[in-house]
Amino acid sequence: MKIDDDDAIIMKIALDLDGVLADVLIPWIVHTNTVRHTSMSKRDITDWMFWKKLKIPREQFYTELAECWRNWHSIPPTEPGLANSTKDLSSLGSVDIVTAREPGTDIFVKRWLAHHGIIYDRYVSVATGIMKADLNYDVFIDDSPVNAHEFVKRGKRVIVYSQPWNVDCISEKMTLVTNMAGAVSIISR
Repeated sequence: MKIDDDDAIIMKIALDLDGVLADVLIPWIVHTNTVRHTSMSKRDITDWMFWKKLKIPREQFYTELAECWRNWHSIPPTEPGLANSTKDLSSLGSVDIVTAREPGTDIFVKRWLAHHGIIYDRYVSVATGIMKADLNYDVFIDDSPVNAHEFVKRGKRVIVYSQPWNVDCISEKMTLVTNMAGAVSIISR
């Protein structure tokens, strides 16, 4: 934890973006259903690396996600009221958006965050999700089961934002929440 000017300890919170704040898979699914002639829905995505089952190369999947971000207006929030939830979260500590992405999408992500009134202190972008575990935060809020297990291995506090691809991957050292208000409640205790 860091200490502010008044010597008060401030909790450092890492808040993931894709799958926690932004429901980027919704426009990706629309694209995939159109291009690949499928009829997939979000609840069909029950595995973190689901693109392998669809025989989509990893690089192609991430390129398609980057394209979704270029059309950032089409990306819905994961839940209503995120501006209020992130404001509540920021009252508990320093909140940084910590995300793994192609650097060319950062400008679109920041526009999306501003458009939705998401409150945060810093924007931190890393090359891969697993690199987040190297960062100095007191608590991580993420939807990736891979990242969550890496955070736990390193003794970090983890709140997993419930998604169809992570509910079967939770361990006793993680806390699963179904909304951001749940994360605020857990951190405030």
